[in-house]
Amino acid sequence: MSYITTISGKHFDPVEPEEALIDIKDIAHSLSLVCRGNGHVKHFYSVAQHSIACAREAQARSCSDTVVLACLLHDASEAYLSDVTRPVKKDLTYYLEVEDRLQHLIWRHFIGRDITADEDRQVFAIDDDMMSMEFHLNMAETINEDYKRLVRVIDCAYEDPAKVETEFIELFQGLV
Repeated sequence: MSYITTISGKHFDPVEPEEALIDIKDIAHSLSLVCRGNGHVKHFYSVAQHSIACAREAQARSCSDTVVLACLLHDASEAYLSDVTRPVKKDLTYYLEVEDRLQHLIWRHFIGRDITADEDRQVFAIDDDMMSMEFHLNMAETINEDYKRLVRVIDCAYEDPAKVETEFIELFQGLV
């Protein structure tokens, strides 16, 4: 079998993805059930919660709607691929190629184009600051003080995945 079956019943091949099969509902559902930190957190905190927090931070920083949407979707490829922890992922050339190709296809599908280098820099600066906060609040250590650059207060509290899924979709709909 060379595909995954999404919650909506689509047969999606993450290695050879068909753009027409990319579905925001599949993405929101999956990411609301995937735990950050490979599960090594004080309590369940989903990738969707992280993505929403990144998008809200982009809004608080007065970033463009494109950057806000790119923040919301920056981990969307994980809905189709899952994720690999950073220490291992950096050495998985093939995985990184597949992930990059899929992530850019998702951005083109929903944004209408690839994001620029400056937009990419903004998205991943927010992502790194958010990861710093998540380590500080929800993991066993503080890795740095980058979280102090965040404009919004983030609490990383547990939220019901169904509620997070709905919030993800509503935020998405408000941006497109």
